[in-house]
Amino acid sequence: MLKRSLRGLRVIDFSHVLAGPVCTMMLADMGADVIKVEPPDGELARQIGPPWIAGESAVYLSVNRNKRGIALNLKCADGREVARRLIQDADVVVENFRPGVMQTLGLDYDTLAGSNRKLVYCSISAYGQTGPMRERAGVDGIIQAASGLMSTLGTAHSEPIKVAIPVADMVAGYLATIAILAAATAARQSGQGEYLDISLYNATLMLQQIGYASYFATNAVPARTGSAAPYAAPNEAYQTRDGWLMVAAYQPKRWQALCAVLGAPDLEHDPRFARNADRVAHRDALRQALTPLFQQRSTEAWIQQLAAHDILCAPIASYQDVLRSPQYTASGIDSWVDHPLAGKVRMPGFAPGPTHATSAQDRDMPAPTLGQHGREVLEEFGYSRPQIDAMLDRGVLFVPPNPST
Repeated sequence: MLKRSLRGLRVIDFSHVLAGPVCTMMLADMGADVIKVEPPDGELARQIGPPWIAGESAVYLSVNRNKRGIALNLKCADGREVARRLIQDADVVVENFRPGVMQTLGLDYDTLAGSNRKLVYCSISAYGQTGPMRERAGVDGIIQAASGLMSTLGTAHSEPIKVAIPVADMVAGYLATIAILAAATAARQSGQGEYLDISLYNATLMLQQIGYASYFATNAVPARTGSAAPYAAPNEAYQTRDGWLMVAAYQPKRWQALCAVLGAPDLEHDPRFARNADRVAHRDALRQALTPLFQQRSTEAWIQQLAAHDILCAPIASYQDVLRSPQYTASGIDSWVDHPLAGKVRMPGFAPGPTHATSAQDRDMPAPTLGQHGREVLEEFGYSRPQIDAMLDRGVLFVPPNPST
């Protein structure tokens, strides 16, 4: 039911690269009819790589499944008129151009809402539509820096580090999805849509809820603690005989159990380590005491023994390790799609939990090739074949030579 819950919701997607496409992909994963509008030469994500799969960007393929694609020239009046016609009967519009671009095109919320009162219009940008930095562009790494996130990563003496995956883009996409679902629900009840202003900057600040709450409480800049949680100890990675192990044993009973398993009852009674707050205050001393103990056995041996005593732990798994694990197999997140150019493509699917694994009747559609569904979409919106052919001749529309492949 989850993957069909948004059927009947039509989304016109003008977004590109990542945060916007992540949002519209999630809506499509839950059954919305998402029509992706690209320029005739394709959106920027098609050019991002490596890696490439048969010449197709893995980045683009990974965040555009379950959408239909149309390639439309918004620089000409006829292309903008087609866009307005698509939006006329839409429930949601998503765009992530710089603030003001859609207004220049006559495709902004204020212009469109008069003829589509129920429209939910979501703009995603680096810093939002207002404020001193509204005109400034920003990508994921820039936002990780500007939001303070990078200042918290790494160890005390390491150079600046960013989260390798584009976490600012991803969380902004998730936030936009939540906001759209709430606004669309309200619009169905009241008949009145609304404008949503989602910024990567705000989303990444929200991601750091606990970090900023701690800063407000102490006025102390967070220390860079590597794998360790700044609010709990032990809650970090330790080297074993053959790898690394993440251990979280800061709750009183688990701390007691860990001391017993390690054969170090003296640590439990050491006043420096009596309570979690004490262990956080003396984290370096605690790490020095625990490190040689964990190095005595293999990662797997520790996992078996610690898990038997309900001590939270996990190996520091590589992607290869994850894919070989029984838990990944059971997660239901593994997904394959048949792309007309890239062939069989593997990626994580939409599965919030194992019970939501893709079923036979809910197979994912691959990301659209450039302009793949142009004719199909325009015919649905009442355009005749001669009208479509005329748009092709004038450069208003692009469709591949064989749209079905």
